[in-house]
Formats: sequence, structure tokens, C-alpha cells
Amino acid sequence: MADPISTKIKHWIDKGKDPRSAHWQGGLEAILNVFSPYVDPGRLICVQSLEKEDLPVFNMALEIVDLSPNLIAVFLPPSIADTMTPPESVPELERIDKGKPSYKILIARPGKDQRILCAEISEQAKKPGIDIFQSGSLLGSYDYDTHQECMAELTKTIRVHIWEKGKWSQNDYKRYTINWFEKIQALRKGTICVEENRSFLHSPTLIKSNRIDALFALIFESLHKRFIDPEDQIRVDVSSIQNTKDKDVRSAQLNELAERNVLDLLNVMRDLEIVKFDEYSNKENDQFKKEFARTILQLTNMMEKLS
Repeated sequence: MADPISTKIKHWIDKGKDPRSAHWQGGLEAILNVFSPYVDPGRLICVQSLEKEDLPVFNMALEIVDLSPNLIAVFLPPSIADTMTPPESVPELERIDKGKPSYKILIARPGKDQRILCAEISEQAKKPGIDIFQSGSLLGSYDYDTHQECMAELTKTIRVHIWEKGKWSQNDYKRYTINWFEKIQALRKGTICVEENRSFLHSPTLIKSNRIDALFALIFESLHKRFIDPEDQIRVDVSSIQNTKDKDVRSAQLNELAERNVLDLLNVMRDLEIVKFDEYSNKENDQFKKEFARTILQLTNMMEKLS
């Protein structure tokens, strides 16, 4: 049976596409296919363990790269990116000299005519920049004089050329907002890029809500995701508590765990000025207290049912 990528490349060339760009896009798609078991739509994933010197580059990309909820994105450190070279017949796509550490970001918008963005973001690139491909064609390139300029323009280019346009589903808005908030927690920075009119925390009407309900919806969904992840420390804590034989003691410990983690997230929001709690009205403060208690009870009940 013919390889699907090879078949696709042949189809593009038969339709008159430049064989050089067709082969390069095919190669990029093949790389994404290799790492497809590890990707999580809407999140920038590092597909290999990072060396110490790679981590600052990845964290900078994580802070800047803003993805709509169904985009596939991978961060490729030098151990992988150094092996990725465009055809020698396309010198305009050669962005870094051989022997220099390459850092690449690949982003794909799935669909019938998949669009792929490839960014070379290494500080040692001779021509840092972004190339965009679709249906075997090079749609456009953005070249920058410095790595800093490339990073500064990266999110704008992603939003213009590869974001999912139009109205999203409520689940899309939720996933986008949760993915953004996960980056907030990981990097402990309030400067993470976010499109506020796509985030239900900033625009609660997206999920037909108000800002207090939206706040606690984000907290609940974020913690629920962690509580059911077998590799998360919180899930390990839950499993440990579930071994407690006394039902009342077990329930109290789960309640305390829920309250502690809700408070931790509220403190992150306060310290990084994600939410301005001092702007709440008296009515909102009363609602806050009720939703705080309800969310803790909801999380406690959920943890008690986990197997």
C-alpha cells in the first residue's frame, strides 16, 4: 500500500504545485504524524525531554504561542530540529546553518486542506522566521532580522494565518480558556497571551454566564482535569486519602484537599492580577462565597466517586 504522505505529495505535484514546497510540506506532515500520539489539541507540546539549555526557549514559546483549541502544535528542540532541513533547491527556506542549534515550532490546522506553519525561533538562526504551507504550496514567509522580532510577531502571525475563524462551540471556548490557565499556573506569569474575546473568564457571556460563575467554572474544570489524571500529584493525593478506612475522616481529608487547591488557584489569580477581586460588588462578593463553598463540595463529591 502506498504511503499516504507520498500519495499526497504526488497529488499536489500532479496538480502543478512546486515539487520543492510539496516535498517539504509532506516532510513536515510526516513529522507531525510521528508525534501524533503525544499531541493534545490547543496545547504546545514538547515531544522529547529537554536539555537544561532548551527549557528557557520552550518556556518563552509557551508564553507567547497562542493556539485556538483544535490546532496541533509541537516544539522541536535541537535533538530533533537539527535533522530537519528543507530541500537544498529551496535556499529561501534555509533559516539556520548546519551545526547551529535549531528550535522549531510546527503548528497544523487540521482539515481537508491542512495548513501548516513552521517557525524557526533559534537565537542562532541566520534568518529567523515563519513559513506557511497548504496543499503543497508555500503560501507565504515572514523573515526577521532577530530572534526577538520573530518571537514578538509569532502570535499575530498564528492568529492571522492559522487560527480557527468564526464562532466556536462552548467546549472550544472552555478548552481554550483552560489551556491558557494551565500555562499561567506552569509559568507563574500573568503575561501569557490570550484572546480575551475567546476566553470565557474574560468574556463570561461566551458560556452564557457571569464573571463569578465563570471564575469558579474555570477553577472546577482545571482541578477536575488534574484530579482524574493518574500522573498528577493531586490524583496521587486523592488515591492516598481513599485508602483511609474511616468514612468521615476520609471525607474531611478530601474536603480539605479540595479547599486547599481552590485557594491555591485563587491566590494565583490574585497574585498575578488575573482577576481583580477588589472590583467585585457586594452582590458579587456574596455570590463568590456561595460558589466557593459549592465548588469545594462539588469537587469533594467528585473525588469520593473516583475509583
